[in-house]
Amino acid sequence: MSLVNLSITAIRELIRAGEMTGQTAGLANGYLQANLVILPEKYALDFARYCQRNPKPCPLVGISDSGNPKFHSLGHDLDLKTDVPSYNVYADGKLIDSPTQIDGLWQADFVGFALGCSHTFEEALVNQQFDIWHLLHNKTVPMFKTSIQTVPSQMFSGEMVVTMRAIPHDRLHEAVAISKQFPLAHGAPVHIGNPHEIGITDLNTPDWGDPAPIPEGSTPVFWACGVTPQIAIQNAQLPIAITHKPGSMLITDIHDRAEIPVLNQDFSLSIT
Repeated sequence: MSLVNLSITAIRELIRAGEMTGQTAGLANGYLQANLVILPEKYALDFARYCQRNPKPCPLVGISDSGNPKFHSLGHDLDLKTDVPSYNVYADGKLIDSPTQIDGLWQADFVGFALGCSHTFEEALVNQQFDIWHLLHNKTVPMFKTSIQTVPSQMFSGEMVVTMRAIPHDRLHEAVAISKQFPLAHGAPVHIGNPHEIGITDLNTPDWGDPAPIPEGSTPVFWACGVTPQIAIQNAQLPIAITHKPGSMLITDIHDRAEIPVLNQDFSLSIT
């Protein structure tokens, strides 16, 4: 069944029923998709500071009320326990499970954080006739852990994660200009060209997602990724934390060009 033209309500019903558990790229066009982090309230302020200090990989678009799984600021019926296709559950920094719902794990002190996602600016690229390989082949965008260090906040620290897309040489600056319009979806790339310069040794073996080819006449382009907090959570070794499974996002009711206040910063961009 094709999901591309389904409404947000229809997609959400499939997710809640456990009938859709995979990646969400290309779905709900025009609406903001979000990375998700859920953790106990005692760690929430330090994590919020981590997002504020690292707005490229962690563009904060919403924080839920403590203990309330209903994320009313991002959707009239958005439930953090059921509305992500697949979750990752961490205990003491280790990934222990990837369930499709977390009803039985929800705690009265949980706080949810929604962070912008690159799936949002991909729609704009597609609208300008960019061929995005993982969308064309129903795959998950390749994600890589880099050598770029994020700015720490108390126990939260670690390397930045990036996503990669192959862009034609003669359209690089166009891709930068388009994605820069979406600061809530990581904005402009953090690196263009040689992956070794940011600590990536092999584009054929991503840390998450599926490998994507670099066609002749194209250049690998790297955008900051909202999987970055999962590295920070592992390093923090929290007793429990829950995130989205990479590629399986929280689809909000917010239009992707909505004016949501966000702190942003420009990383120096090198084209090599």
